[in-house]
Amino acid sequence: MTDNADLAALIRTIPDFPKPGILFRDITTLLLDPHGLAATVDRLVALHDGPFDLVAGIEARGFIFGAAVAQKLGAGLVLLRKRGKLPGATIAVDYALEYGEDRIEMHADALAPGCRVLLVDDLIATGGTALAAIRLLRKAGAEVAGAAFVIDLPDIGGARLIAGAGVPVGALVAFEGH
Repeated sequence: MTDNADLAALIRTIPDFPKPGILFRDITTLLLDPHGLAATVDRLVALHDGPFDLVAGIEARGFIFGAAVAQKLGAGLVLLRKRGKLPGATIAVDYALEYGEDRIEMHADALAPGCRVLLVDDLIATGGTALAAIRLLRKAGAEVAGAAFVIDLPDIGGARLIAGAGVPVGALVAFEGH
């Protein structure tokens, strides 16, 4: 991880949201800064060597960064959505949450087998959703050639899980704690 203190300074921390004891890392302040937003996209692109056929953005903030990264890379964008949000035929993967289960879906015809995909999201914490996204993309026949995040919470360990799944991981900013 390179020194991205300029980007870290643009990310607001909100204590006790959405529940007591959580330090919420709010990227809306980063998005409001045009130079910070542009630098974030450029640095996400630089985290991994391409080429990539597609960028996969995880709902919802991954759509913001994924679209911009895809445009810079000259790649398409595949949307990975929560249950029931996509019209037409989908494929899905269920995954465990702290208190239950969730499902991530994509269009069944979103990618060609063998295509190289870069997974993008704003934050990696536990890694549960990102691991489900990797499983979903692989189920569709993609090669997940990298995962790029704006923020890593290394104390929680999600980036290590992604790397353990054989996907190179990069993040721009790391914050201690939860």
